[in-house]
Amino acid sequence: MPTPNLSPERKYTFKDFDRQFPDDRACMEWLLEHFFPFGIHCLTCGEVRPNHLLKSRPKVASCDYCGAHTHPTAGTIFHKSSTSLRTWFHAIFLMSATRCGISAMQLMRETGVTYKTAWRMFHQIRAMLTENVNDLEGQVEADETHMGGVKRGIQYRAGRGKTMVAGMVERGGRVHAYVAKHRDSHELTGHIVERVMPESIIYTDEALHYKPLRGMGFPHRRVNHSQQVYVQGDAHTNTIDGFWSLVKRGISGVYHSVSAKHLQKIPERIHVQVQSPRGYASYVSGFLLEDRASRSASRAFFLTPTTF
Repeated sequence: MPTPNLSPERKYTFKDFDRQFPDDRACMEWLLEHFFPFGIHCLTCGEVRPNHLLKSRPKVASCDYCGAHTHPTAGTIFHKSSTSLRTWFHAIFLMSATRCGISAMQLMRETGVTYKTAWRMFHQIRAMLTENVNDLEGQVEADETHMGGVKRGIQYRAGRGKTMVAGMVERGGRVHAYVAKHRDSHELTGHIVERVMPESIIYTDEALHYKPLRGMGFPHRRVNHSQQVYVQGDAHTNTIDGFWSLVKRGISGVYHSVSAKHLQKIPERIHVQVQSPRGYASYVSGFLLEDRASRSASRAFFLTPTTF
């Protein structure tokens, strides 16, 4: 069977993960390399010094000259966690490798931790992987869908009795999805103006609530789905429709049922899989650095490691 024509970074498998991170020490060295690429600046010595990991405390690096301790996991989701770093990295790999998501119960089975631990790890990792996308550009598709299962009858036509989720996708790039409170032009176009860069080309269906986009400075192209037209040149909404398919398959296959209260978390979770074409290490490192910076009390705390 021929191998899919994928770049080396996209072929990152569990065997590669197991080879790169065989134990906690390898995970710790990876964190040190990404958090301190130019070496650890020892506050006691006042300069960059060589450090070594303590055998009795594997999450602590000690200065070779004065013995001052540096905690590389401070300000990250691994801080003060009794769970091994290898288990954390394995959980991140599983959550970043599955396109339709993974449940906390499945995470428990795969990593061998308790459900309580798996649930906590699941939510911590999901919060770390969530991006605030507000600069979509180029060719952007916008659409909306309804979540709420199959409901038959006249009273459920036009999405009545369901929750509407709207979104935008940058072709070949990122996704932003959100639960829409109202199906009106003001809300839907307002999110587009807020999240999409000016002069970007917007592709939508024939829905009337997208009509004001042209007057807002966006080149707007529409495809008439009601006339069974789905592609007209480069005008289509197939990318965002494919994303909705992933979201719905993730709900039915992984979560089974989601209330409207927690529905916002599902598109946020699944859009990470859609826009993660890079290798595991290069992909997750950016989120770890951003997460550490956001958890730090100040920028100085982030640039200068915690030393005791």
